[in-house]
Amino acid sequence: MIVPIVAVALAHAFDFPHAAEIAMIALAISPLAALIPVNLIKIGRNFSFPAGLMAMVALLSVVVVPLLVALVGRSLGWSSLVSPLRAAGVVAAIVLLPLVAGMVVRALRPVLANRIELPASLAGTVVLRLATLALLLTNLHAIWALIVNGTVIAIAVVVVVGFAAGHVLGGPHPNGRTVLALAGGFRHPAVALATAATSSSEPHFAAAIVLYLLLGDIVGLPYTIWRQRSRGSLTYAEAAAIILDAREKAVDDLRAGRAAPYYLAPSIEPNPSSSATLPSSADGGDSANGDQNR
Repeated sequence: MIVPIVAVALAHAFDFPHAAEIAMIALAISPLAALIPVNLIKIGRNFSFPAGLMAMVALLSVVVVPLLVALVGRSLGWSSLVSPLRAAGVVAAIVLLPLVAGMVVRALRPVLANRIELPASLAGTVVLRLATLALLLTNLHAIWALIVNGTVIAIAVVVVVGFAAGHVLGGPHPNGRTVLALAGGFRHPAVALATAATSSSEPHFAAAIVLYLLLGDIVGLPYTIWRQRSRGSLTYAEAAAIILDAREKAVDDLRAGRAAPYYLAPSIEPNPSSSATLPSSADGGDSANGDQNR
């Protein structure tokens, strides 16, 4: 809710091109990203948290996005946004349907899901980058106009607020802050394009979309690097939890007749204090040899 409020406040406070305002607000109310960044999954040590967060946001967006469309349209008196009912259909088709399809494939064909996961991610990334490049090259004049008149500053503020709000509200755990910040900073351009009824063909609309995507990458990259460097090493409790989860998953896969080649014990740094408390044997290495002989 914070990002849409900031976007509406900026639209009220400044006189930006109408199509750029619509694009900025449409992106602010659009859930998730076109592609979930790989770092969003790998940045945390509990992989179920980012997956659960993405699923929850996708489910709630079917209700939240139409509600925001109605509130924003009434607040600004815009007829350029689609009806709330159509917005719900757009979100269901663009966000919810792929989520359900991925869950079904993972449940019914886990081996196939593992094989196509990386190629599908790479293909989606390449297509998104090519589409962004095409919009960039075909809207250079409109993009420069948004830079000159200061609209780019407002878009940058919305992007930074998304990352900052997620980081601050992500809870006391560092992984929760990182995942929520990345989820809040990236937005889905297809949802924004579909929720604008009349402005998607205007150059300022496409230019604002491109600037938002570029600024999201510019802010997201250093933030991700910073969070990775400040993450630190695994604790013994975290390492034990990962090992137990992997063992349980391996047992389930083997019982179902699936291969389980992924079990790897995470490396942890030795803790001198804990090793000092280990009981020492009176006969040293002889006891170890005796154990082996027995």
